[in-house]
Order: sequence, then C-alpha cells, then structure tokens
Amino acid sequence: MTDLKVRRVRFDFAGDDVPFNWQPQRPAFSMQCNVISFFAPGFEKFIVDATREAIPLMRDPAVAEEADAYLRQEAQHSAAHVSHVRALSRRWPGLQETMKQVTASFDQLTATKPLAWRLAYPAVVEATFTPYFKVFLDHEDKVFRPGDERVASLFIWHFVEEIEHRSSALLVYDAVHGSYPYRVKTIGGVIKHISQLLSIISSGFQRHVPTEDGGEFGRLIPNGLSVTAIRDAIKATHELLRPGQATYAGVPRREVLGMMAGLVRSQGPRHDPRYEKLPELAGHWFKKYDADPKIAARWYTVGANVDG
Repeated sequence: MTDLKVRRVRFDFAGDDVPFNWQPQRPAFSMQCNVISFFAPGFEKFIVDATREAIPLMRDPAVAEEADAYLRQEAQHSAAHVSHVRALSRRWPGLQETMKQVTASFDQLTATKPLAWRLAYPAVVEATFTPYFKVFLDHEDKVFRPGDERVASLFIWHFVEEIEHRSSALLVYDAVHGSYPYRVKTIGGVIKHISQLLSIISSGFQRHVPTEDGGEFGRLIPNGLSVTAIRDAIKATHELLRPGQATYAGVPRREVLGMMAGLVRSQGPRHDPRYEKLPELAGHWFKKYDADPKIAARWYTVGANVDG
C-alpha cells in the first residue's frame, strides 16, 4: 500500500491583489517560484498523461497503486498553480499567453515522444527536487515567511509533497522501462526543453508585467540555458538586487554546495531517492496537516496555532 496522500487544497487566489514579486525581500526566489507556477500545469499534465498510459503495463499492483496516488497528487499541484497563474493573469493579462505557450510545449512532447522518454523526463527532473527544495524548506523563515502568505503556503505545500513522492517518478519509469542508459540519454533532451521553457517564461515576465510591478525581475531568470543567457541573468542580479536579496543569502555555503552535489548525485545509476536526507519542515508540515488540513492554505496564520 502506498504512503502517499492526496490532499485537496484550495488556495485563496480569488482576488486581483496577488503580487507578481510576492517575496520582495528576495526577488530572485520570488521569480524562481513564479517560474514553477508557469511550468507546473503543463509538466504535471504531461506526467499524469504518461503515468496513466503506463499503469496498465505494470505487473506489480503495489507499484500501480503508488503510480495512481502520484498522478493524483500531481493533478492537485497543477490545479493549484493554475489558480495562481489565473490570479496573476487577471492583473497582467498577457501572462495567459505565456502559460499557453508553456502548456503547448508539453502537449507537443506528449504527442511526439515515446512513452519511455515521457516517463524518463519526470524521473530525471523529480530526482533533483529533494536536494533543491530542502535548502528552501530548511530556511523557510528567510525565503517564505516574509512573503505573501497565500503564495508562500502554496509553494511550501507543493515542495513537501514533492519530497513525499520523491521516489515515484523513478519507480514508475523503472516499472515500465527501467534502462539507466536510456534515462541518461534523455537528459540532453530534457535540458534542451527546459531551456526553451525558461526562454518563454523569462521573456513573458518582462514583456507582460510592467517594471513598477516587478516585471524587470524577469531578467533574473535566464532566457534559456546558454552561456550568454546565464551570464545576462548573473549581470541582472548585480544590477537589480541589493545586499541580502540573493536567493541563498544567509544560507551557509556548505548547504548550497551540498545542494549542488545532491543535484549531480541524483542522476547517478545507484541513486535511490528514498534515502535522501529530508528537511525537518516536511515531517512537521505533515503532522500539522493531519491535525488540521486548513494549515495548507494559511501556513503562517493557521499552521502556527495548530498542535501537531
């Protein structure tokens, strides 16, 4: 029996007051999270479609049960990020076109790539999430708490659930295809696709959100993964950020280096996400949620007052 839980959370994005730069003390982190909101609906639909196609091919009922819970979690993530993007698009309507371009890019992969490749893509990407998100969750007081609570709560929920199902994408891939050399071969295509999406999103942020609303911080997102694009993003950090506003400001250097090592290690042939070192906040969040599910949408005003 799978340990994954499907948590249906409704975040309060009904108004038109959701800020684009929702964490003004760390605009680069704010933009990274905004990128995830634009990336997630297409990516998670891509995962859901591939996983549904894969389940009938699985011989182990326990793996099939895990896969079903995994895709249902991802469907919830997609719905939540769609609501975030809709809130932003109500104020800056051009962002809806950016969202459409990203989703269409994933739909094109679904239409043209074989199932093995479509399962390898999330296995490659999701293996990186635990080391990447752990640093943020370990320092939530710096990166999340000072920002808009609605958006912060969305990303805390998403990140802890990604850690909860950290093994699922690889489990699904191994159950259906399982070739490590093939998975490695997909990495180049995955990076190329992510580069294209970053270009779409970075350009969209700058084009559709006025400077006075934080659109200039779109420059902090590389316009792709070319050397020139990364160099331009680094230049933008020097031009736009004040001391202490960098994403990892105040995070010990050893933790940042540990994260980078973890990203590399996540692609190794013997890597098993089950044995990753987990952030304490994840376990704390799950206990509090079990005590009162309302903490998910209002982590700081509700969660802080719930025993768990």
